[in-house]
Order: sequence, then C-alpha cells, then structure tokens
Amino acid sequence: MRQNHETLSGQMVEKQLITRGITSLAVLEAMRNVPRHLFVPEHLRSCAYDDCPLPVGYGQTISQPYIVAYMTERIEPSPGMKILEIGTGSGYQAAVLAYLGCRVYTVELVKDLADKAQKTFTALGYANIMTRLGNGYQGWQSEAPFDAVIVTAAPEKIPEKLIEQLKDGGRMIVPVGETDSVQVLKIIMKKDGITTVENLLQVRFVPMLE
Repeated sequence: MRQNHETLSGQMVEKQLITRGITSLAVLEAMRNVPRHLFVPEHLRSCAYDDCPLPVGYGQTISQPYIVAYMTERIEPSPGMKILEIGTGSGYQAAVLAYLGCRVYTVELVKDLADKAQKTFTALGYANIMTRLGNGYQGWQSEAPFDAVIVTAAPEKIPEKLIEQLKDGGRMIVPVGETDSVQVLKIIMKKDGITTVENLLQVRFVPMLE
C-alpha cells in the first residue's frame, strides 16, 4: 500500500503540477512527500491524489493538489519563515508548509477538525505547526507579524486584520468572493506600509466563517 501511495503522489506531481506550471523544486518535493492520503477520511483515501478537492467533514474540503501547490509557490516559502494559515481544515496545507521548514501558525474555527489535524501533525512528527481554535478573521495577533499569510477559505472581502498582521515585505494569498459567485484568488504584497493587490485565478473555496 505504501508503494501505491508513493506511486500516486509521484503521478500527481508529474501530471497535475508540473504540467500546469509549478516549477519550485522545493514545493514539488513537499507535494511528493507529504502523505496526502492521511489527511482525508479513510473511505476517500483511494481518491486522495485525484485532481479534485475532497470533503473532510463539517462542510469543509481539502483543496485540489494543484491549488495547494500554486498557493504555496506564490507565497515563496523558505525554511524559518513564520506563516499564518487561516482555515486548518484537514491540516494538509499546513503540513506542506511545515515540510518546507516553515513555522506554521494555523487557526481553525471547528474544534473537531482542529483536534483531528493536530493528531495527524503529531503522528507525522510536524513539531513546527502550532494550532489554535478561533475566528480566522482575527488572525493570531499575539504571534504577529508574519512573513506570509495563507487563507484557505473565502471571505467576501480581504480581512484588514490579516493585512495588519503581515510583516512589511510579506505576502498574503487569499480567495475572495461570495460562495455562489466567481471567487478570485488574490495575492497581497506589503512594502513600506503600502499594500498592492494582484488577481491571480478564478477559484471556488468554501466560505470563510466567523
């Protein structure tokens, strides 16, 4: 079974990521090595490496592999970076960032999801992930500022408090828009106190709740 998952993750990288323009060798290595199947419900593990999002309970999803890789690549992670993640969900995005050597501070609104993700982190030895139960719109003020912020659910507008917690020179990536309309993945860059916003892709995420 282990060999099968290794084969599937390799195929995922080759067919879903490289062909769509993911070029960071570090990100590709993380996507190849973080065991995605351990972050989805058991009955869906055979689909873990498919080119689609999957439900993880409580109306939440684990994002399509390409979207995880794309969002990760765009914030330009490097070892030692301090990253705020809003929406722990399954924990997979946080695990990818942790594999890359980042210190990840991840906030989840649903206790059962946060607890399950923490158990997975512990089982896999990701000691560089800190979890917190709370409202993602508030971020994690006591640990700010962050080198990057990654938001894995869609607010209707960019949360100002998250921009405030972003370090000068940092990057924030967030899907923005109403659930029943077109959402746009945006990257926000902060430099000398000025923020700039760039539209990247049309996407579909679950709504960011308070």
